[in-house]
Amino acid sequence: MLRALALSGGLLGAAVVSQFPEFTQQYTQRLGGQVEALQTVIADFDASATRAEMTREEALASMGGSVFLENRRRDMRNTIDRHARLSEDLSVLKEATPLERLTMPQRVADTVLARATYDDFRPALPLTLEGGISALVGYLGGWLAVSGVLALLAWPFRRRKSQAGLTF
Repeated sequence: MLRALALSGGLLGAAVVSQFPEFTQQYTQRLGGQVEALQTVIADFDASATRAEMTREEALASMGGSVFLENRRRDMRNTIDRHARLSEDLSVLKEATPLERLTMPQRVADTVLARATYDDFRPALPLTLEGGISALVGYLGGWLAVSGVLALLAWPFRRRKSQAGLTF
């Protein structure tokens, strides 16, 4: 019974983790679109600053005097910062091989993009090398996790059984 549960945990782990390569591929596509959209917003802002004979920082500094302008300045700074973060993640993910992406879950860190990718994601049969490796890692992780939990749950009963055999 315990082996069957451990096997089930391993198979569940394999099924879940084997989807990571396809998920990261779809996430990277969305990430590229998001970086392009943010770049368009930033380029438009920079063009407005240039027409006013200002640098980006000067234009941001000049945005004040009202609640709206203060909010808009904060939003623009957040947009610029997000663009920098996402651009770096995109660059690293694009340069990585599918096998290297397996070691980069931290690069799938934008929760808005990850949620949007997950909402549209459809599991696929992992017929690639990285899908197979992911399935193996998931199987081992699931098997170990379920085996460990079952061993912890069974531990008090094993102690009682061995103590029951000690009679004087």
